[in-house]
Amino acid sequence: LQKRGTMSSGHRLRDVEQQRPLLDDEEVARSPAPGEAERLWFIQDGCGMVCALITWFLVLYADFVVTFVMLLPSKSFWYAVVNGAVFNSLAVLALASHLRTMLTDPGAVPKGNATKKYMESLQLKPGEVVYKCPKCCSIKPERAHHCSICKRCIRKMDHHCPWVNNCVGEKNQRFFVLFTMYIALTSSYALALCGFQFITCVRVQWSECSDFSPPVTVMLMIFLCLEGLLFLTFTAVMFGTQLHSICNDETEIERLKNEKPTWERQTRWAGMRSVFGGQPSLLWFNPFAGLRLPTFIPKRSWRGGVEFSV
Repeated sequence: LQKRGTMSSGHRLRDVEQQRPLLDDEEVARSPAPGEAERLWFIQDGCGMVCALITWFLVLYADFVVTFVMLLPSKSFWYAVVNGAVFNSLAVLALASHLRTMLTDPGAVPKGNATKKYMESLQLKPGEVVYKCPKCCSIKPERAHHCSICKRCIRKMDHHCPWVNNCVGEKNQRFFVLFTMYIALTSSYALALCGFQFITCVRVQWSECSDFSPPVTVMLMIFLCLEGLLFLTFTAVMFGTQLHSICNDETEIERLKNEKPTWERQTRWAGMRSVFGGQPSLLWFNPFAGLRLPTFIPKRSWRGGVEFSV
C-alpha cells in the first residue's frame, strides 16, 4: 500500500494500517456462487424491527379508518369505491416499497474478502492503493461506508434507516425513494378525506356520517390527521433530500462528511437512470418491477436430513 497525498486518503490508510495482517486462509463470508440460491437479506436489529412493525401498524390503521369510518358508511356508492380503490392502491404500493427496501441487499461488500489470495487475484498495478475495512475485514470499494448496525460495508451508503430496518445504498435506494413518495401521497390523500369527512359530519350534525359513535369517530379521525401530518412532513422532506442526492450524485454521508469527490459525477438524468434503471417509464414507479421470488433448494444437513435454504 502506498500513501496518497490527500488528508482524507491518509486517514483511510491509517484505518488500514491499524489492522492485523491479511491471512491466506482468512475468509469470514463469501458471495453466493453462480447458480447458488441467494439468501434473503434481513437485518436482525431489535430497534429496526420494532420501527418497521410500527410503520406497518400505522399504515394499516390509516387504511382501517379510511375504509370503515369514512368510505363504507358513505351514501355515495361511487365515492366509496373510487376513493377506496385509490387509497388502498397507494397503501399497497407504499407497503410493497417498504418490504423491497427492507429485504433487498443494499449493496453489501463481501465480508472477509481481504485475503492475500484475493489481493493477488486482483492483479493490481504498481502503486495502486486499495483499502481494507477495519471492522469487517473486506476490501473497501470507493464510496463504500461501514454500517455499525448492518455490520457490513455498503456501496454508496446514504444512511441507515430504522423505519425500514436496513441501510439505504446502491441497490435499494430506488425502493426507499418510492416508499417515501407513496407514504407522502397516502398521507396527503388521508388528510384530504379527513377534511371532507369532517365537513360532511358537521353538516349532518354527526348523525349517520359514521357507523361509530361521534366521540369515537372524532378520536379516530384526529389521530389519523396527526399521523398524516407527521408522516407527510417527514417523508416529503426525505423524498426531496433523496432526489437532491441522486441529482447531485452525492450520498448523505458524503455530504455530511464534506468529502471531496474523487469520482466523475453523473449528470442529473444519468443519476436518475442509474438508480431507477433504464429510460423514464412507468416501471420507475413500480416497486414490484424486477421482483424475483426466493427459490427453495434442498441440501443435506450434517444430521443426514434435508433442510431448505432461501
